[in-house]
Amino acid sequence: MSAQTKSEAPVIFPVAIDSIWSRMRLEAATAAASEPVLASFLNATILHHGSFSAALSYRLAEKLADAQMSAMQWREVATNAYEEHGELVDAAVADINAYFERDPACREYVQPFLYFKGFHAIQSQRIANTLWREGRNSLALYLQSRMSELWTIDIHPAAHLGQGLFLDHAHGIVIGETARVGDNVSMLHDVTLGGTGKDLDDRHPKVGNGVLISAGAKVLGNIQIGDGAKIAAGSVVLESVKPYCTVAGVPAKPVGACCGNAAADMDQKI
Repeated sequence: MSAQTKSEAPVIFPVAIDSIWSRMRLEAATAAASEPVLASFLNATILHHGSFSAALSYRLAEKLADAQMSAMQWREVATNAYEEHGELVDAAVADINAYFERDPACREYVQPFLYFKGFHAIQSQRIANTLWREGRNSLALYLQSRMSELWTIDIHPAAHLGQGLFLDHAHGIVIGETARVGDNVSMLHDVTLGGTGKDLDDRHPKVGNGVLISAGAKVLGNIQIGDGAKIAAGSVVLESVKPYCTVAGVPAKPVGACCGNAAADMDQKI
């Protein structure tokens, strides 16, 4: 099989927010009718709100609240971020769609929104990233700390995350300060995008679009992971990976045939 070029890669169209939001409201109303004990919860988190962004700011605030920062304070932070940076809302909808399309355990759009810690952590980091870029580093780092406590997911506020990101199970994920993750990437639990040594400058991986990083993989250093690449479970990647290449092992080496649509297919075989 010849390597797939960028021009041959699947075209990703923007996900319609209104259609996803309408579907989520229908799913929530159906669940409330079938499970009355959850009716109050579903009304508060989804049905009460007039927009996707309003519901998301509420859901994140309820999760992030602690003795120092109330839900009301977090909701104000999130609401301001969504009003000033509409791309965050677009990214959140693309993430929900990624969960629905790639996770066989996700049967409704409302499920990641309500229950999946990977989705919650991604959206929290996006807000932390806007705070970091605005010079509000203390609050951004507080949010990073809160995310780590809640979900065992540690992503530096300065790290850049693309849209359509899917963190499957999302336990024990670490992404460093200067890491960049492209669009439509799939990542499983216990993945590290880390640095090597004590360099203060650009020291973390740059992950291209459509990459699949399997469970337990460690990608270390300022290296490039090309578009559409696949990193096998348990691998330690210390050198750059070419686009649409599968790597495996410790240290990781190219194996098998070239990938097609690794992140979307979620095929772990090598």
